[in-house]
Amino acid sequence: MNLFAVFNRDGGTFRTTDMDAYCARAAETFKAAGHEIECHVVSGKDVVATMEKAASTQGVEGLIAGGGDGTISAAAGIAWKSGIALGVVPAGTMNLFARSLKLPLDIWQVLDALAEATPERIDIASANGHSFVHQFSAGLHARMVRYRNSMTFASRLGKIRASTRAAIGVMFNPPEFEVEFNAGGQVGHRKVSAISVSNNEFGRDPLMYADSLTRGHLGFYIADPLTPAGVARLTFDILRGRLKENAAVTAMTATELELHFPRERHDIRCVIDGELLPMDRDVLLKIHAGELTVLVNQPQKHVSQELDGSGI
Repeated sequence: MNLFAVFNRDGGTFRTTDMDAYCARAAETFKAAGHEIECHVVSGKDVVATMEKAASTQGVEGLIAGGGDGTISAAAGIAWKSGIALGVVPAGTMNLFARSLKLPLDIWQVLDALAEATPERIDIASANGHSFVHQFSAGLHARMVRYRNSMTFASRLGKIRASTRAAIGVMFNPPEFEVEFNAGGQVGHRKVSAISVSNNEFGRDPLMYADSLTRGHLGFYIADPLTPAGVARLTFDILRGRLKENAAVTAMTATELELHFPRERHDIRCVIDGELLPMDRDVLLKIHAGELTVLVNQPQKHVSQELDGSGI
């Protein structure tokens, strides 16, 4: 394949990596496997523009993107709209999409896996046309990210500490808001503290990522208004891998989901693949089954999972 690699030197693990050595290793590894590859190391502010330029270059068949979840999410959207394959180098803190794809999480080992990988089609989701590979969320998660973003941190460990402090802050100040929804014909009007919509259902891992990205539907999770004790119980259940068994949570699936927030607020925010963004009062979420091509070294098989209607 004719590949174009873009590595975000400001992203997670890459901050402390000799990027000249890494690019040399990437070029050597992919060329040994019969690929043509052009490697670029760029700053975070130039990542999206560089990836868009790569995707529009005639003859490029695949984009190898390296960085945190934000970089990878942007790369997935670009690859999806351009119809080229995506290879993921997980250099972030959580690397949730890479976990769903069952890729090695070591930035050096993943080069060997991607060089020998085969293209496979998986699902990608969108919220009002904004693509995402992991999750759209509002409420608890958005408030936590807002708290975390107000803190200063300069390292991966610092980000984890800031996230922990933000989570504690949200626990003692959980949000409450109204939402109307239509999940494939199942309608409701609820007061909630949290909404999460995932690209395929979450598995039981405490990090909450999908076991499979080929089931062809969204996971839709809502949590009733929570007290601080309720947030603590929800957190405990997530850590036990029993998200769907929490009494405050309702779960369902759909291929298309409409959300409406009846009360107008100027500060309403959502999180899409880890990025805090303004949110419209009306949000249309869709699954785009099999529309994203990724490079994987393990077949993305369907994973059986009970849908019992409870949990988040």
